[in-house]
Amino acid sequence: MKIPPQLELFLRAIIGRAYPRVVGANRELSWLIPESVLPLLGLAAYVFVYRAMKAPPEFVGYVVLGGAMTAYWLNVLWSMASQFYWEKETANLQLYIMAPVSPMAILLGMGVGGLFASTVRAGAVIIVGSLLFGVTYKIGSLGLVFLIFLLSMIALYGMGMLLASLFLLSGREAYNLSNALQEPVYLFSGFYFPVKSLGFWAAAVASIIPLTLGLDAMRQLMFPGDPTLGFLSPWVECGILLLLCPIFLYLAKIALVKMEKAARIKGTLSLRWQ
Repeated sequence: MKIPPQLELFLRAIIGRAYPRVVGANRELSWLIPESVLPLLGLAAYVFVYRAMKAPPEFVGYVVLGGAMTAYWLNVLWSMASQFYWEKETANLQLYIMAPVSPMAILLGMGVGGLFASTVRAGAVIIVGSLLFGVTYKIGSLGLVFLIFLLSMIALYGMGMLLASLFLLSGREAYNLSNALQEPVYLFSGFYFPVKSLGFWAAAVASIIPLTLGLDAMRQLMFPGDPTLGFLSPWVECGILLLLCPIFLYLAKIALVKMEKAARIKGTLSLRWQ
């Protein structure tokens, strides 16, 4: 079966942009140490607080899993959402605009490459954190856990592609936006505590960030202790993530097309799309 030329070009662009990030992560293995060890310092603070409060042992597992998932959020925020802005600053953006391929393919390649590096870091945090703090897992359905993780990543990286256009059009504020979104998402997505603690409506609003629902569902499946700690049923959260995937991808496509059109017609990028 012959692949259509446009699809082949799209796939080649993804592989071409993913390759440098995958190879770069393997060439600089020394980065793995600070990227895996330093996050454990932040985890340890929450673990000791929960232990001092004599919280249920599941909370330690919540912290370790949440700390591992921060790798994906940071990758989306700094290596996807801010990427086009950095490329513009280094005079590479015009090459992407002129290339006979969709900017979505370029961003998908960056996302796939970054996903590899983030998974290595997240895996190291989970392994070391679990051994260090004695976390035990009771996974009822490994298939469902993997499905929820996959849907969370698709929706999250779709959100990253959408933010790439918005950050680029914001100009120099892109750096400030990245900083402004980093810590608040840790709070509202419940990286280190059950998101249900925020209250129903606050958790519902925070669910616009795919990691909120994905993390809550995986915790319920991997630490089936107190069912009242979960925000919604894992199946319900899986269904919502399934809806968020095409929504974010569609919005990202619209934003990227408008950005590309503005660049080709006007020869510049501004805050106003025409």
